[in-house]
Amino acid sequence: MLAELITIGDEILIGQIIDTNSAWIAKRLNELGIAVKQISSVADSPEAIQTALAEAASRADLILTTGGLGPTKDDLTKATLATYFNTGIHRDEKVLNHVQRFFERRKRPMLEVNRSQADVLNNAEVLFNAAGTAPGMWIRHNEKIYVVLPGVPFEMEHLMTEQVLPRLSALPGRSAIWHQTLLTGGIGESFLAQEIADIEDNLPAHIKLAYLPKLGTVRLRLTAVGDEVERLKDETSQIAEQIVQRIPLHIMAREDKDLAAVLLDQLRSKGLTLTTAESCTGGYLAHQLTSIAGSSDVFLGGAVTYSNKLKTALLGVSNITLAAFGAVSEQTALEMANGAKKQFNSDYAIAVTGIAGPDGGTADKPVGTVWIAVAGPQGTVAKLHQFGQLRLVNIERASTAALLMIMGILMKSLV
Repeated sequence: MLAELITIGDEILIGQIIDTNSAWIAKRLNELGIAVKQISSVADSPEAIQTALAEAASRADLILTTGGLGPTKDDLTKATLATYFNTGIHRDEKVLNHVQRFFERRKRPMLEVNRSQADVLNNAEVLFNAAGTAPGMWIRHNEKIYVVLPGVPFEMEHLMTEQVLPRLSALPGRSAIWHQTLLTGGIGESFLAQEIADIEDNLPAHIKLAYLPKLGTVRLRLTAVGDEVERLKDETSQIAEQIVQRIPLHIMAREDKDLAAVLLDQLRSKGLTLTTAESCTGGYLAHQLTSIAGSSDVFLGGAVTYSNKLKTALLGVSNITLAAFGAVSEQTALEMANGAKKQFNSDYAIAVTGIAGPDGGTADKPVGTVWIAVAGPQGTVAKLHQFGQLRLVNIERASTAALLMIMGILMKSLV
């Protein structure tokens, strides 16, 4: 069974909001063995919506739309669908009662336009929306299934979880789909592909390999499609193990996790703590760590020491060191890491100092020069990196390099 997703709304096309609904729905459908053929975003216009529906019906068995179900004049989905299906619209009394109670509970006046929230297509099964006022609709037309959902994310997720997914799980024609992901680091996509070329060339037809690069890391995703999920798990696991054996020093994780989460897991398993000392990254490294739920049992915190004054006051970096070598130097990075480890009483500390740009570079220290140091039980080490000219890219690359550096140290300690 193939599905297609259509998000409706000018706000998506002009970049005012990001379409998170499609990613959420696609993941849930994939878990059911329903492959997504295409995802489209269209404007709030009858012509665009009807064209998208017709094209989706030519490619997919299941079409899901989100957005355009509100009470205002720019919400055109219901009227357009009525034209597309050549059907009428009626007011559902159960939904209307729910909308009335919704406004009464909030002690807000209910306008006539709000009553239109209870309007549904004559050919639709109503998907009652307990999380909001706009109901969803389930429509069968010309041997296709159309699922019409509100665009508000928490309302869409509620309807999908409570009503749509249970219905879809009972449909025939679904294949078993299994994904096996490896997180690699410290090797570029091209070099990685070269290292495992023969493994990729010998993959069976029902298993595909995808490369998902990000600054400093590449996720390898094996996707298998078949009849029995357990057999697919075994097959992908064997192939993943071949890859692991081929590039053992570059395997960060055997699951689909962010590098920061993998690092926290490694430290947590050993009962170790971590702190950070950041200059050019301005707290981005700490942000990556604290974005992971449960990070507080490993990550104690850190300091953003942008100025030399704070490097000295908070981390104990010597004024002599700063005067002799500068803020962007191996010596300063080492003292920052040692200072964070000592002052914040952690097992490990990461320090980053550099020139993110676009200004501030010199002939011997151009923009993109970054020193990263890690202090730990085995001692303190520092490494020089030369990134590019783009400030935000340099910040992200430096943070990723810092995570990879301490991961490498931890991996060596496991040997």
